Amino acid sequence: VQLQASGGGVVQAGGSLRLSCVVVGSFFKINIIGWYRRAPGEQRELVAEIGRGASPKYADSVKGRFTISRDNAANTVYLDMNSLKPGDTAIYYCNGNVWTMTEGSSDYYGQGTLVTVSS
Repeated sequence: VQLQASGGGVVQAGGSLRLSCVVVGSFFKINIIGWYRRAPGEQRELVAEIGRGASPKYADSVKGRFTISRDNAANTVYLDMNSLKPGDTAIYYCNGNVWTMTEGSSDYYGQGTLVTVSS
């Protein structure tokens, strides 16, 4: 199982970006899936996550600006980021809890995608 993230880039403050993460490989289902980020010199933090049929969960710092959604048919999760601030600058990692026949329920991380917000 691999999680392939894309969509990062450089944007000015106030701008928008959309991150995508597709889960590929042999698996039965994706349980909860979401995005973490790690800013320079900071610890990794949860940005947003969404379960199957559950309400999304957001970090307080992104509520009202970021929206997480998932397309189960496409095995993809999205993070729409609006009103971006320099403080959102970080490497964003996709994380998913995926059920496979061999491993059962396990957590997987993508390679990360860099988001840089300039002031």
